[in-house]
Amino acid sequence: MKFAFSTLGVPGLPLPEVLALATAHGYHGVELRAHPEEPVHPGLGPAARSDVAAEFKATGVEVLGVAGYARVAAPGADAPVIDEMRGLLQLAHDIGASYVRVLPGADPSLPAAESDAIAARRLGTVAEDAAALGVRILLETHDSHRTGAAAIRVLGPVGHRMVGALWDVMHTWLGGEQPAETYAALAPHLGYVQVKDIASADDTTPLPLGAGVLPLSDCVEVLSRHGWDGWLCWEYEKRWYESAAPLPDLLTAGREHLTRLLTESA
Repeated sequence: MKFAFSTLGVPGLPLPEVLALATAHGYHGVELRAHPEEPVHPGLGPAARSDVAAEFKATGVEVLGVAGYARVAAPGADAPVIDEMRGLLQLAHDIGASYVRVLPGADPSLPAAESDAIAARRLGTVAEDAAALGVRILLETHDSHRTGAAAIRVLGPVGHRMVGALWDVMHTWLGGEQPAETYAALAPHLGYVQVKDIASADDTTPLPLGAGVLPLSDCVEVLSRHGWDGWLCWEYEKRWYESAAPLPDLLTAGREHLTRLLTESA
């Protein structure tokens, strides 16, 4: 497995400094939070996108994914959501990213089947765009669809190889799903895995990997047992928790913890 970290953990940090952190601390890739307050977002022009791709290539660090905020199950017209996804896919293609992250965002007052159908329809619409660009679009286990069982209700009907799942281990745990159950649901669709740690269900302030309650060892064990060799991406939510310790100080220990879990699972 290869290791990455999300720029959610280093809000607003210039890209050269992000890449320097990845290189210094032994990470193979970076997940870029695609938001206007960050250096890389869909509003970048062609020259800036070329510069981003060149900076990654020069360092040998991979652009794992573009973490977008399109909410594919949200009520309302399809066109704005589809346009947002297409913009994210184009950005990912232009900078050399393999994946685009989208969120569910369903209205809890609507019947689940209705929200599932909305999400599947929109993802199905952009599936061929994703294929043409060579970028896979991933529905994260999050908010209204936080478990693998919920995500598969959307991904099953889409049935396209370029539309998959991003397993966020915190949300599946909060949803009461065991790692083996999540893997069984998502395995045919799994793009990559976001790891993190927290103190409790009531306190989701980010902690160093291994310092909290999330079943990281069980997650790595089930992935290893099934021969999965994709990406583990540390999503440290510093942007939402200003009091959390700075991520750069934790990166080496985090990589060492993941390496230890891989060794133990082997």
